[in-house]
Amino acid sequence: MEYIYAALLLHSAKKEITEEAVSEVMKAAGIDVDAVRVKALVAALEDVDIDEAISKGVSLAPAAPTVVSEKEEVEEKEEKEEPEEKKEKEKEEEEESGIEGLGALFG
Repeated sequence: MEYIYAALLLHSAKKEITEEAVSEVMKAAGIDVDAVRVKALVAALEDVDIDEAISKGVSLAPAAPTVVSEKEEVEEKEEKEEPEEKKEKEKEEEEESGIEGLGALFG
């Protein structure tokens, strides 16, 4: 989220949103910079009209939290399953995995 805040700060200051500028803002805030995330952010915002997105209430944040929450739901569901059901499910998944591997040989 801090990467988006850095981009919004640059936009608010009427500065160009570049990898270097975002990295400098992050470093100034004392945050370790992940160059890959900075590059992805700048590329994602390249064709976005930030003012329009803000006025429409469009989220500039990635959808990752939704994916995480879905994963957490699956994990919670699996924790509630009986041990016998888990074993059956794992066995089915192993069998499916093996069948898919064979299909790749002949496909």
